[in-house]
Amino acid sequence: MKKFIKLALGIVLTTLFLWLVFRRISLAEIKAAFSNTKPLLLVAAVFFFYIGYSCRIERWRLMLNRDNPKLGWRNCAGPLMASVATNNLLPFRTGDLLRAFGFNRRLGISAATSATTLVVERLLDLLMVATFLGIALAYFGMESSSFIGVGGTFIIAGVIIVLFLLLFSSLFKPISLWSGRYVAKLSPKLSEKLLSEIHKVFSAMEHMTRGYTMLKLISWSMLAWLSEGFVFWLSALALPSIHYPLAAWMALPIGTLVTVIPSTPGYVGTFDFFTAHAMIILGNTPTAATAYALLVHVLLWLPPTIIGGLYLLLYPVKQQNKLKAISS
Repeated sequence: MKKFIKLALGIVLTTLFLWLVFRRISLAEIKAAFSNTKPLLLVAAVFFFYIGYSCRIERWRLMLNRDNPKLGWRNCAGPLMASVATNNLLPFRTGDLLRAFGFNRRLGISAATSATTLVVERLLDLLMVATFLGIALAYFGMESSSFIGVGGTFIIAGVIIVLFLLLFSSLFKPISLWSGRYVAKLSPKLSEKLLSEIHKVFSAMEHMTRGYTMLKLISWSMLAWLSEGFVFWLSALALPSIHYPLAAWMALPIGTLVTVIPSTPGYVGTFDFFTAHAMIILGNTPTAATAYALLVHVLLWLPPTIIGGLYLLLYPVKQQNKLKAISS
């Protein structure tokens, strides 16, 4: 019931933000804003999109390396893109569940490791988005409260907390083990399974948060988000109606952060409204900013949906055999 309430709320918010986006702009004006778009810059934006996801795939491979050192980049590419495609099309973060439990036998990894990578990825991405937001606010000389209702101190504190969780996750292990042992009073069998999974999760976390490994994960995360920033910036350069393309570097963290707001799959409405808002605040017209937000949304949504969808068609999740590439 909670999931359906959340979905219903997402539909309502999506409808609201779409209305806010288009209430004062006609489709004819949007069409005119796309006139004289520079296709070569859009091709370059797509190129950087794939560079960014290549970095994300390599980051995931490094996380899974402990369970299966034979895993190659190509083995991890399909499942990751398939999970993104599923999130883009289905509600309830179904793609995350698919990646956590759907490809484990195929990749030769444990469910605990796979699920743990999702948590580490979210923390790394949050760290990068907060960092980009802080840099953009400093560059443009603006207060974060004008966008997200909080000050710079809150952003700095958030970065510190995320770094602490990434580097010192083992501090939470005693509490987790105590919880697992407490469950033994209710169900010894359940407690045994729970304690086993807790050990697996923290063993995976210790591998990922080890100094040198974490440094590589942060580096790949930075490259991934820098590449995505170029997608935003090149898209702005491709639209002649955008008078201040550098605003794209503010639109990147703002448009990403608001995806935590409940919405329909693909973040329709919420992403578009706040991305356009960031562009408007920094001097672009509402029509051009709206056209820009729609363009970036398509560039971020369409490629992974097509590639991930094709992978699922070629290698359905029900197929339990590992890919030949792993066994070789």
